[in-house]
Amino acid sequence: MNIETTGPDTTAPDTTGPDTPGADTTTPDTTAPAATAPPATTDADGITHTTVDGIRTLLAPRSGPVTAGLLFRVGRADETLATSGITHLVEHLALHRHGLSDLHYNGATAAAYTHFHVTGTPADVVEYLNGVCAALRDLPMDRLETEKEILRTEAAGRSRGPGHGMALWRYGSRSYGLTDYAEAGLHRITPHNVRDWATTRFTAENAVLWITSDTLPEGLDLTLPTGEWIPTPEASSALPVTPAYFRGDEGGLVLTSVLPRSTKAGLLTEILGKELFRALRQKGGYSYTAAAEYCSRDTDSATVVAYADALPEKQDAMVGAFVDVLAKLRAGRIEKADLEAVRTAALAQFDAPELAAAKLPAQAMNLLMRHRDLTVAEARAEIEAVTVADLHEVARELWAGALVQVPGRDLDWAGLTAAPAASPDTVTGRRYTSLEDRKVALLVAGDGVSLVGPDNQVTVRYAECSLMYVFPDGARHLVGHDGFTLTVEPTLHGITAAELAPLDAGVPPASVIRMPPRDPARIPQPRKAEPAEPKAARKTGITVVLWLLGLISGFLTVVLGLLVLGETDAEITPDGPDWTSVIGFGLVCLMFVVPWLLVLRHRLKGRG
Repeated sequence: MNIETTGPDTTAPDTTGPDTPGADTTTPDTTAPAATAPPATTDADGITHTTVDGIRTLLAPRSGPVTAGLLFRVGRADETLATSGITHLVEHLALHRHGLSDLHYNGATAAAYTHFHVTGTPADVVEYLNGVCAALRDLPMDRLETEKEILRTEAAGRSRGPGHGMALWRYGSRSYGLTDYAEAGLHRITPHNVRDWATTRFTAENAVLWITSDTLPEGLDLTLPTGEWIPTPEASSALPVTPAYFRGDEGGLVLTSVLPRSTKAGLLTEILGKELFRALRQKGGYSYTAAAEYCSRDTDSATVVAYADALPEKQDAMVGAFVDVLAKLRAGRIEKADLEAVRTAALAQFDAPELAAAKLPAQAMNLLMRHRDLTVAEARAEIEAVTVADLHEVARELWAGALVQVPGRDLDWAGLTAAPAASPDTVTGRRYTSLEDRKVALLVAGDGVSLVGPDNQVTVRYAECSLMYVFPDGARHLVGHDGFTLTVEPTLHGITAAELAPLDAGVPPASVIRMPPRDPARIPQPRKAEPAEPKAARKTGITVVLWLLGLISGFLTVVLGLLVLGETDAEITPDGPDWTSVIGFGLVCLMFVVPWLLVLRHRLKGRG
């Protein structure tokens, strides 16, 4: 069940695998001093709260192998685009020394947290956790460049789901929008950057540990640098207004919305999934997959994701049915039987065996995020108290904050606004006309740069630039906070290094990444434009032909008219009209009139 009272699975995605064994670890002087741990306490649900080397720790027994998770409140959303990838890099470096091992372990870097996870014997858990913390105290910097290449390879092989791009459109190139970007910062991250990130983010005060055991395994040494808890980052926005939509891939429709974390929001998401499945798969037969999911984003907010797929010939019907389901819910037409069904399923989770251990991952995450944590009794009471009116309220909130990726069509008819596909304004500065297309120009000013054309305009203000790649050949690639990108290619605009000085002076140094030389074959060269003279000569030639045919056609038409009048005049032709000669002359006239009309039509269409 995707409701607020449940948390993540007890296993994390295997984003980091075993590596070749490395050197032994050492402990620098930046670690926390030894301190007397406060006495352990046990809450109403049987979970023991204690500390290990200053790390808040949760314990609850479970049969079978021991599972442990070490969580840190740092993730991709804490980075900038110019430093993106640094958290993932620390995670990889921390796991390198485990090498090839029989342990079932992994690590994961999410938007707002990093998770180290292991399952095995108590001795296995101690070996793994001690190794992770020892590595965080003394990261193997000799592996830095190798791990960067591994991360690039990992990214290249990562498949993109149907909702890829949603975070970029909603948040831009900051905070939670970074999850849709490549780890661009890998090019500039130095050993100093990595050490500083590890010692300020991977600290005891910024961590939570959970273990499926009633006692702490012997031999734990989780000494980490001292620090402080870091709040979740404030979400940025690239949407002027919601609900909004943008045209996406042809595969399906994706909706996201950000809601306050709550039990009623989790239950509404379950009902939304049921309604979509019934309407789009069972009733309409438009979709194979039609579902909804509720995921906590940070301390106070959650993201609802709804998705439906369809074949191209059924996409119009699928989109209409999807919108109808949302309209039904926000109108309050929610079946009480559906509420009771999801309520029953939500309450059933509390009947699971070894419930305290099952709660550990979720409770540890709430403790890490400093989100309220409910006892089982409180969670039951909240679930039982949700009404249809509560769900109606959440459905209206969900629609108000919705962003929809729709396959190749518009959604204005449904009351959504198109998300911005171009910058609202341009800078006032020096103009550099494209050497390929005179309708396209680069504008360079003291506060920003714009690229304008007949159908689009993109502006990046220097103060709002998240990233600027600088290439030795003079090219600049800029990404604005709103996610719009702009590339300055000197070869295409005839701009010199001196004339690019405003960009270099204006963009904050923290956003600049200097790139290695590009392959000369990848440096664009202007296509040879068609000379203007032949075009003008053709236009002049067509005009001459048009006038010549027009004059001849006019003259012949007048003569033809006189012939017709003459043949019908009895005084001129007393023996009767000779229409054979008239018809013959008429055909000669048509030989000039028809080409004249065709040339005239071509000229008029060209002007239109």
